[in-house]
Amino acid sequence: MARPVWVLHGPNLDLLGTREPDLYGKETLASLDRRLVALGEELGVQVECFQTNHEGALIDRLIVAMRAAQGCVINPGGLTHTSVALADTMRAMTVPVVEVHLTNLYARGEERSRSLTGAAAAGVIMGFGSRSYELGLRELSMRLRGSSSRGRAR
Repeated sequence: MARPVWVLHGPNLDLLGTREPDLYGKETLASLDRRLVALGEELGVQVECFQTNHEGALIDRLIVAMRAAQGCVINPGGLTHTSVALADTMRAMTVPVVEVHLTNLYARGEERSRSLTGAAAAGVIMGFGSRSYELGLRELSMRLRGSSSRGRAR
């Protein structure tokens, strides 16, 4: 059986549906994860989801992904703007990583418009609410099938 694709959610994403629903939407993380697993089935990839509020746990999960997953879709949350360590880990990845964000980082405050992790990803999809995850999973699936030659191979 092929290795799964991992969807990794960073800090505070466990609060989806209750934290600033006007900004992040009303869908819960559990509902989003169910939709992504179902989409993975349509795309022919097994999807496993993981959420943590801890930087080190997210880094550890990425390191394990290099041998246990085909690739990752990641929403680093607030770590996007602050974590050099996470960006370094993403740069070291031997499997493709697609970064996603619910909101358009550039439309937010100056402190949120800078992404340390985005440059380490194969690509970044943002601003489409939970559909950003769907688009990220679709792109990763295409890359894994060899259908995409755009951008970095990461």
